[in-house]
Amino acid sequence: MNTKIYFAPMEGVGNYIYRNSYNQVFGNVDKYFAPFIYAGPNGIRNMKETKDILPENNEGINLVPQLLSNNSDAFFDAAKIITEYGYSEVNLNAGCPSKTVTTKGRGAGILIDTEKYENFLYEIFNKCTSLNIKLSIKTRIGYENPEEFFELMEIYNKFPIYELIIHPRTRNDLYKEKINYDAFKYGYDNSKNDVCYNGDITNLSIYNSIITKYSKISSVMIGRGLLMNPDLINQIRNNTEKIDIKKNLLFADILFDNYRKIIKEDNNLIFKLKEVWLYLVNSYENNAKLIKKIKKIKNINEYKSFIRELN
Repeated sequence: MNTKIYFAPMEGVGNYIYRNSYNQVFGNVDKYFAPFIYAGPNGIRNMKETKDILPENNEGINLVPQLLSNNSDAFFDAAKIITEYGYSEVNLNAGCPSKTVTTKGRGAGILIDTEKYENFLYEIFNKCTSLNIKLSIKTRIGYENPEEFFELMEIYNKFPIYELIIHPRTRNDLYKEKINYDAFKYGYDNSKNDVCYNGDITNLSIYNSIITKYSKISSVMIGRGLLMNPDLINQIRNNTEKIDIKKNLLFADILFDNYRKIIKEDNNLIFKLKEVWLYLVNSYENNAKLIKKIKKIKNINEYKSFIRELN
C-alpha cells in the first residue's frame, strides 16, 4: 500500500510561507494541514489566520484548514467560509494540549465532557451536511488517562468521519510522555472510519515500524519530524537513511527570501528564522555547537555568516 503522508498543523511555524518554501524544495506531501483557526461566536475574526488559508497563498498545495471550536454554530459558519474558498475538507482540532486552549473547553479540552462533545459532533455533522464538505478529526486518546479512549471511540464510530487522526497521548501527557501504542491499536482495530497515525515519527526506522505494525492504515501525519528533517519524506519514499543536507541550505535561502517579503523588521525576521533553525539543526551530526551559535545570532549579518559556515 502506498501510504499517504501528511504535514501536521504546526502552530507558529507551519504557515503558508513555510509551506510554500517547503513544497518548492522538498514536496512529496499528500496533504498539508494548516495551523488551527479559532472559530468563535463572531466567526473567523483573526485576519492572520484567514490569510494563511487563502487559496492565492496556497497554490499547488493540497491544504486542509483546521478549526478550533466547541460551538456548533461558529464551526458551521467557519466551515461555510472555508467551502467558499474552494476547500472540500475541514479538520476539527480535538488534540491541542495548550492550557490556554484546553481551559476554555477547546482542543483536547473538548474531550473532558464526553456527553457535551458527542452533542457537539452531532450538531456539526448535521449542520455541515448542507455544505457538502468532508469532516476529519485530529484527536488525543483522552484528557487525563488512556481509558477514556474506549468511550471516545464509541462516540467517533457514531459519525461518518472522513478520517480519524489519532495522536496516542492524553492531554496531560503533552508531548513528553511515551506514545501509547496500545491505545492506538485499539483505535486502529475498532474504528469504523479510516484512521491516520500521528506522533513522534522522526526517522525512517520509526516510520517503517508504524506501517509494519498497522499495515492497513492509509496515512500517517508527521509534524516535528519534518521540521527537524525536511527531507524525511524523500527518505521514506526512497527507503534510505541518507539526508540531502544541500537541500536544507536551499530551503533556508528560499525561506529567507519569502519571509523577507512580508517581514520588514530585521529582529522579527531573525526570530522567525532562528525558530525554524532550532528544529532544522537536528539534521546535522554533533549539533550542540550549532544550537549555541543559533541562539547567539542577533542580526542579519550574523545569520548569513552562520549559513556560510554550513556550506
